[in-house]
Amino acid sequence: MFSGKVATARNLKIGGDNPVRIQTMYDSTLVGADAGAIIERINTLSHMGCDLIRFSYVSSQDRPVFMEICRRSPIPVVADIHFDYRMALEALECGADKIRINPGNIGARWKTEEVVRSAKDHGAAIRIGLNSGSLPRDSKGLAMDDLMVETSLEYLDDFESWGFENTVVSLKASDVDITMSAARKFAARCDYPLHLGVTEAGSAIVSSVRSTWALGNLLSSGIGDTIRVSITGSLEDEIVSAVEILRTLGLRKGGVRLVSCPRCGRHTFDSQRMVKILEPVLQSMDKDVTVAVMGCQVNGPGEAKNADFAITGIGRKAFLYKKGELYKEVTIDNALDELVEAMNER
Repeated sequence: MFSGKVATARNLKIGGDNPVRIQTMYDSTLVGADAGAIIERINTLSHMGCDLIRFSYVSSQDRPVFMEICRRSPIPVVADIHFDYRMALEALECGADKIRINPGNIGARWKTEEVVRSAKDHGAAIRIGLNSGSLPRDSKGLAMDDLMVETSLEYLDDFESWGFENTVVSLKASDVDITMSAARKFAARCDYPLHLGVTEAGSAIVSSVRSTWALGNLLSSGIGDTIRVSITGSLEDEIVSAVEILRTLGLRKGGVRLVSCPRCGRHTFDSQRMVKILEPVLQSMDKDVTVAVMGCQVNGPGEAKNADFAITGIGRKAFLYKKGELYKEVTIDNALDELVEAMNER
């Protein structure tokens, strides 16, 4: 959304005046995997707001499943490559829309050049991905953030000398301050699209807090074109967290907005259990609505008036509101079906 240059992965534009894109990374090996099941999951992630998905391409054994995924995925597919440049060439032959490499661990410069030229031939994008733990030896006594920036600029010079500019850069560290500083220094010197993320950020709660602070500050300053919230947990949680960051900053509209109370001693209706039931379904629905789930009659009716749909209850009874008006009495067991039916009638 903020950088000057634009990269293209399949038909997805990254950078320039385009929206900030959300990415995640598949969490299992491809060897022996069910490509159909993976495609179904990608479809769900796409409906939730995911724009790109990355896969580790480790060996030639990944090829059959990865090729099928590239052929059928509704969103661009990225191959994550480390150490062996031949895997990058294979992934591009399979149809990868983008590859992520760190030229520093690919080996000799000619190997990186061969990968870059292949990406150009296949019309694929490249992300230069640098993490604080995988940088070349520092012979200049630079601070970590400066070393990441200088290294990325050297790689970009190489790419441009080979006639390639369809590039995105990421500079990540597990340290939030280093991540933010590197991104700011890079953006001040270069207008290539920048992917943001705090690497190895931890569990869902810890990662969401750290990522929201880092990404929120950078994005609100006009820095960043794609993001990933790296969570030791589910891909779905990554997408939810990323979407909420962009919504909070006013950078993404639409989708189901869920409002729910944390539950207190007044509750007679288990809002926590109801949210666990509703959330996965609501997140995959492509509807621009607000749904409130409230645990008691203190705030329930008020929140219902401000929501497109709302569920609140007393004991085993639950009440479904539509546009602030009581629509019907339901039960905990059928509340989800009743809500989805009402939303589909909208």
